[in-house]
Amino acid sequence: MDKIILQRKSKLKELIETGVVPYPNDFKTNTDTLELHNTYTDIELDTKGVPYYSIAGRIISIRNFGKAAFFHIQDGTGQIQCYIQKNLIGEEIYGLFKKFDIGDIVGIGGSIFFTKTKELTIKVEEVKLLSKSFHPLPEKWHGLKDIEIRYRQRYLDLLINPEAREIFRKRAKIIQLLRDFLIKRDFTEVETPMMQSIYGGAIAKPFKTYHNEMDMELYLRIAPELFLKRVIIGGMDKIFELNRVFRNEGISTQHNPEFTLLEFYQAYATYEDMMELTEEMFCFLAQEVSEKLTFEYQGQVIDFTPPWERITMIEAIQKYGGISEGVLIDQEKLIKLAGSLGISVDGIGIGKIITEIFEATVEQHLIQPTFVTHYPTEVSPLSRKNDKDPDVVDRFELYIYGREIANAFSELNDPVDQQERLAVQQKERAGMDEAFHQMDEDFITALEYGMPPTAGEGIGIDRLVMLLTNAPSIRDVILFPLLKEKRTE
Repeated sequence: MDKIILQRKSKLKELIETGVVPYPNDFKTNTDTLELHNTYTDIELDTKGVPYYSIAGRIISIRNFGKAAFFHIQDGTGQIQCYIQKNLIGEEIYGLFKKFDIGDIVGIGGSIFFTKTKELTIKVEEVKLLSKSFHPLPEKWHGLKDIEIRYRQRYLDLLINPEAREIFRKRAKIIQLLRDFLIKRDFTEVETPMMQSIYGGAIAKPFKTYHNEMDMELYLRIAPELFLKRVIIGGMDKIFELNRVFRNEGISTQHNPEFTLLEFYQAYATYEDMMELTEEMFCFLAQEVSEKLTFEYQGQVIDFTPPWERITMIEAIQKYGGISEGVLIDQEKLIKLAGSLGISVDGIGIGKIITEIFEATVEQHLIQPTFVTHYPTEVSPLSRKNDKDPDVVDRFELYIYGREIANAFSELNDPVDQQERLAVQQKERAGMDEAFHQMDEDFITALEYGMPPTAGEGIGIDRLVMLLTNAPSIRDVILFPLLKEKRTE
């Protein structure tokens, strides 16, 4: 490898000695490969007298034939073949071209024609080196398969694997569609702090930082929820934020320490309204991205056709976990069941035990879109209690392919109840988490000014993109996922 790099550096030096300006920035394009392929689709088309095109891209293959060569270039929209001939371009320029390598970025000028094999090709009349590649590209015919390299050197993954480029184009499209969907329904996009002196809005361990000038400890937010509710209190009735959150926790195929979260809130709405909106939103996305409501994810057909199943947590445990109602209402039997499932019950209440039994026995069965409702109040400190049963709250989580995709609830807007529940949560976390922090008293004060009845929802964008792009790991849909430092021996 070192020998190849030295050879390529030597070639650049030779080019410079002949008068070539290294790394110029004066080449202008007037087309791209996609436009050319879309313009010239008829192989019988007479291409005589066609315009002169200027295009730029990376050389990805070269076939030399002595006094002529075929090569392919790749730009951001695709690939196209080029044909360069010594007699046409001149000995001097052709000699310079012979020093070009696969991976070099070049500017091309010329007209187009179809070869005998019916391939659209640029007849090169001008060629200019724009950037020299010192490293050889991975072998393109087999693609870049090494997962470690794909994540650690994403630029190579994007260069070699068109599927990777397509994932991130789709990701951008999905995010834009989400914004369009909400804005069309009169939601206003807002921004709230990513550095917070008091973190909240979720149960998670934060990343710490420090502001030197203000001499204060800060936390990267684990959720924007408490600030977004302040905006609702301020009189903006329909809002959303789509941005990063940070949680200092584990890494897996479904978890990355920083991830993208969409949160939206609507005053004078309930969690049931959120279910309707979510169903409509996801069907809209599927139609726009996949052009249908059914698609395949990891070998499983997912069907977004409404209506989606709605089931309470207790009903789900009975239906999918095969656990009788008698066990669920008997504390002794419930604790025994939890132990058999490897669930520690020390220091946690019945609501938490039921939730963990649900996670252990039910989640993996929820393949098709399913709204699981009526979560225990104990595990939902920011949610409004159900009017008929105060032990549960007006909340749902949306599961698809056994994964939580969205979490929503009717918001708790009673400041007294909220303060009491946060105090309980604070007490529980004090002995468990060194990141325990003080209660957000200003949020309680804001609630005391009066928050309208409101419903809110959070959607994990990375998991949603995984689903709509058939990506097996969250690292496949994050351009630069966090990785351990590469150790050198």
